[in-house]
Amino acid sequence: MKYKRIRDLREDHDYTQSQIGKMINITQRNYAYYESGEHIIPPHILSALVDVYDVSVDYILERTDNPEINK
Repeated sequence: MKYKRIRDLREDHDYTQSQIGKMINITQRNYAYYESGEHIIPPHILSALVDVYDVSVDYILERTDNPEINK
C-alpha cells in the first residue's frame, strides 16, 4: 500500500523527509519506506504523524477526505 497522503501532507507543509523523520524520531530512510509503501506504517508512527499534521488517522489512510479529527 502506497501512502500518498503522507507525501502530500509533507509537501503541503514544505517539510523534507528528513525533517519529518526528526520530528517523529526515525531516520529519513525509514520515513521514505513508509511514504513509498515499502513498509507498513506501525501504529506508533501513525500516531506521531497524526500529531504532526493534526489530522485523523482515517485521513492519512485515505478512508475519508475529511482531515478533521473526531473530538
